[in-house]
Amino acid sequence: MEERIRLTQFSHGSGGSRISPVVLRDMLARMPPGLMPPELLAGAETGDGAAVYKLNEQQALIATSDFFAPIVDDPYDFGRIAAANALSDVYAVGGTPILALALVGMPIGKLPLPIIGRVIEGGTSICREAGIPIAGGHSIDSIEPIYGLVALGLASPARIRGNIGAKPGDALILGKPLGIGVLSAAFRNERLDEAGYATMIGIATQLNRIGEKLAACDGVHAMTDVTSEGLLGHLLKLCRGSNCRADLAFDALPVIDLAHDFARQGLKTEASERNWVSCSADVSLYNIPPWQQTLLTDPQTGGGLLVACAPEATLETLRLFHAEGYADAAELGRLQAWESGCYVTVYG
Repeated sequence: MEERIRLTQFSHGSGGSRISPVVLRDMLARMPPGLMPPELLAGAETGDGAAVYKLNEQQALIATSDFFAPIVDDPYDFGRIAAANALSDVYAVGGTPILALALVGMPIGKLPLPIIGRVIEGGTSICREAGIPIAGGHSIDSIEPIYGLVALGLASPARIRGNIGAKPGDALILGKPLGIGVLSAAFRNERLDEAGYATMIGIATQLNRIGEKLAACDGVHAMTDVTSEGLLGHLLKLCRGSNCRADLAFDALPVIDLAHDFARQGLKTEASERNWVSCSADVSLYNIPPWQQTLLTDPQTGGGLLVACAPEATLETLRLFHAEGYADAAELGRLQAWESGCYVTVYG
């Protein structure tokens, strides 16, 4: 009988082998200043996941890239997850994807070609769902499997939403439940059943295309997606960019039911620990046990959009999320003006 190949056996670390936010920040701090033309509306300086370049008064070009090592064993699911995660950064600034380029690194000779083909098929299926072509790309023979996309999109410059723009008093709304990283840890430990796996895949591959409609709402002031750095990491970027602080109640957070149980049992990814080290200096936790801290820092591959909207737009924003199929969307807390001290406070 042919031995079943597990894609995750080729990954040298959990969470897709991403570099720690602390290490990445230190690396970037050593780089000389780059060009900052006035047409560059968003990018590394604002902490956004996509770069936005103003072409003219009607159009801005959005560019982003994302790729990682397998977090699941099924090659088709791996391709779908990676593609949806890459496109999310276009939606997170309010853009419409127009095309993608595939980034493929595979251990040729160790992985059968049909398995590699299924990874690419999975990514193509998500791009088809988004209504865009994969117009090219680049591939290499690598030690571990890597797949992702360069994604390009367009938006009106007036409708760009990012980490800058939130206002004191704004409500914070999260579109998808937390816990994908915890479920992936359970999967790696062979403790995730078929129903739990289906839940994880369903959330991770749901496109954040609602970002286009949210950006068209005047009451939506800022927006990002919650992905590899967890809720706290991405919320911190929004708070710093908008000079606000956030007050959250843990009980208000949408969390995958099964992830609650696994987190209580101590399951978590290595990335969760790294994320806490990266953000802990700017976060205050009150009556938050370790398992809740895990969920606050849990890396979300294909996580939801985090929106800051005017108080009077809260109900309408939630209704839009729910109408578009994001059933777990919920209000997390409110923003206040930041003067000094921590940017985020979470109460248990």
